[in-house]
Amino acid sequence: MASFLQSIIVPIALAAVAVVLILGLWNMARAGSPNISQSLMRMRVLLQFVALIIVMITIWALGR
Repeated sequence: MASFLQSIIVPIALAAVAVVLILGLWNMARAGSPNISQSLMRMRVLLQFVALIIVMITIWALGR
């Protein structure tokens, strides 16, 4: 279980955060809609929370 989390789930969670961050920055750089930018940044915060929880569960599982 720990190796599955470590090798598959954690990178997917981190990649999702990075993709949403890049999309938000891209929208801001091209002077896109502020509403879309705000939504993307809120999604980024939510994904960061989920990624943090996944990383903490992985660390816990590796310690067992």
